[in-house]
Amino acid sequence: MKISRNWLQTFFVAPLPDAQALADALTFHAFEIENISDSKGSPWNIQGLPLDNNAVLDVKVTANRGHDCLSHRGIAKEISAILNIPMKPDPLREPMSGFTKSRHVEVSIDTPLCARYIAGYIKGVKVGPSPDWLRENIESIGQKSINNIVDSANFVMFNIGQPLHAFDANKLGNRQEAKGNSEFRIQIRNARKDEKITTLDNKECVLSESMLVIADGNADTAIGIAGVKGGKTAEVNETTTDIILESANFDGASVRKTAQALKLRTDASQRFEQNISPELAGYGMRAVTDLILKIAGGELVGFADEYPVPQENKQVSVSVTQVNNILGTSLAVKDVADAFTRLGLPYKYSEATPRGIFEVEVPFERLDLEIAEDLAEEVARIAGYDKIPAVGLPALKGKPEINENFARSESIREELMSKGYSEVVTSVFTDKGNREVLNKVGGERPYLRTNLTDGLAQALEKNIRNKDILGLKEVRLFEIGAIWDSKKEEIAVGQIGEKEKAMQTVLSKYKTDISSEQTDLPISTTARYQTFSRYPFIVRDIALWVPEGTKSEQVLEVISKQAGALVVRSELFDTFGKAGKTSYAFRLVLQSFEKTLTDGEANEAMENVYKEVKKKGWEVR
Repeated sequence: MKISRNWLQTFFVAPLPDAQALADALTFHAFEIENISDSKGSPWNIQGLPLDNNAVLDVKVTANRGHDCLSHRGIAKEISAILNIPMKPDPLREPMSGFTKSRHVEVSIDTPLCARYIAGYIKGVKVGPSPDWLRENIESIGQKSINNIVDSANFVMFNIGQPLHAFDANKLGNRQEAKGNSEFRIQIRNARKDEKITTLDNKECVLSESMLVIADGNADTAIGIAGVKGGKTAEVNETTTDIILESANFDGASVRKTAQALKLRTDASQRFEQNISPELAGYGMRAVTDLILKIAGGELVGFADEYPVPQENKQVSVSVTQVNNILGTSLAVKDVADAFTRLGLPYKYSEATPRGIFEVEVPFERLDLEIAEDLAEEVARIAGYDKIPAVGLPALKGKPEINENFARSESIREELMSKGYSEVVTSVFTDKGNREVLNKVGGERPYLRTNLTDGLAQALEKNIRNKDILGLKEVRLFEIGAIWDSKKEEIAVGQIGEKEKAMQTVLSKYKTDISSEQTDLPISTTARYQTFSRYPFIVRDIALWVPEGTKSEQVLEVISKQAGALVVRSELFDTFGKAGKTSYAFRLVLQSFEKTLTDGEANEAMENVYKEVKKKGWEVR
């Protein structure tokens, strides 16, 4: 996630250190920093100049902290704890009162995959460009400024971590206020089979029944893909005057599957995938409402807040003895207390027991704190990993068990490679078979393979065309992998070659010449890896008469030098002598890493070779 240093500064009174110091602090106590750039996106110090104050850190937030640290507030909390710099009042610790209920808006949740949904109704807003401070903050982290309503929702999301959305209320259908019903009805439900929706970026999506949608309950049409993206139908634009704001909480696994299936991963889905707290929805709604009223005007009519099962408060206890036993340290009570205080973890300490117990009130957003070991880890991060002594691993007792399938696979692999076979890994998915997968990859190949030979035959066909660039006289391939019939899964060995038919044997029945206990294997002599060019290659053969006694290496050196960098592979493929002369035939593979070679360019390289060998008195056959 991109984090602006200037934006972070708004959470503190005291000046923050420079971007590099912030990056170091986070790296050694919390998260890896991918890179640092300046306010224009250029890499840090690329010209030897210091960063401006609006440096941007690309923070690689770990999966276990995605629920509370994919925001500037979350990173500010980490900086505050690590560097012991007090924050301004934390926006997520302010008292949260209930929302004024509006008779104009009704919300119904028809799925257990939505834990909370708040709809806010504001009338008379003026949509237009965002004020400079808002636009600059949004753009500093690589986001595009849209308008003051959309930017407000995005700002709050990047500020405290709650995804939000705004619908144009006047584009919602069939109001029935005269009949005593709510003017607007928002419904959260599963999509219907093959239900379609056009998203804000004009992509038409065909939905499945496992996906959640936000629907206009009056018109019974989808207006958004829950947790992923809003629909075009109720888009906010310059003509919008009344809006319905959404602040909700959706099941992380459901959002992830939907985003993957639709190939539509967004900043919102990225946060929901981490399972954020439903309590955060309330803070998000309050923040975005206040901001919109401030910069876009309008009148707040009221809210509808459906929260079927509120999140319970959670306490986790740990003793100083437990912390030290887990970490291998000798920390004192004051060290543990200091870590909890800096982290903003309220606690009660009791010396009633010999061990001394800390009972921690877990903040609602810290979904990762469940057991004593979690608290010990927090203490370690803040106290510093350098205070944890290194302990050697205990001696291994007894002989390690050998996995029979793994050992046998390794033996077969070594044997086949020694016989000139190359290993390939082909896809386990196919267009026919006995077992159909539920989560189809793209949908084109929905079955698990029943054999290795089909994939090997395809791989052979592709590699035969490239054997010159590979330097192979004959392509021979093998694969060790799983196959599935209607009842079971097995590991099999498959082989194929240009001069042999494809064959397949179950791993347990493959006869090998090498013992699975073999340890005296040769040391690899593989050269340093070099990438292949993605451009086509051209093959040229050249045969020469040279004086008897002239070594082939001498001839090849001359040829390679004159052909230049275009020669990526060369080999001697024929030799014979006659009348005091020796004939050498070489195969040259020419290829560029920058473009597709033409015959003219290849011919030019060969002409340079012909000229030089003639100077040496060698005869081109």
